[in-house]
Amino acid sequence: MDTRVLENPMAAKRRAVAVWEHDLLKGSGRFKVDSGAFPEMPVTWAARTEASGGKTSPEELLAAAHASCFAMAFSAGLGRMGTPPERLEVAATCTFDKVGDGWKVTTMELQVVGRVPGIDAAAFAEAAQKAGAGCPISNALKNNVEIRVTAKLG
Repeated sequence: MDTRVLENPMAAKRRAVAVWEHDLLKGSGRFKVDSGAFPEMPVTWAARTEASGGKTSPEELLAAAHASCFAMAFSAGLGRMGTPPERLEVAATCTFDKVGDGWKVTTMELQVVGRVPGIDAAAFAEAAQKAGAGCPISNALKNNVEIRVTAKLG
């Protein structure tokens, strides 16, 4: 009997390819996503740890992924409460810092401003705190990266 866990055939898969050339400090890389949602993007160590210089970084992409995912999870939660949002704006700030001898994503700060009819500020803030439970990116980071959420109606 085959005891391997079979993958859900309906599972969504997304793919990106990165190429890096030369050493870490002087080298550079680029990545592209199969969806074609944006063009091939350049990355360098300097763009990751100093000024971006028009290049992106894994941490910036992680922040974009987290902001998008959290907005979707928060919207779903508010909808289940019977107070769907008119608008949510989620700003995510990912901190990449030297820890000991290595580098680590240490924190992710999510700042949410929402326009939600029929909800007060306390209920909105509480719903924002709970949104992390439904956010797959929050769950992927949980117990490894400190996640802070601040929320206000605006």
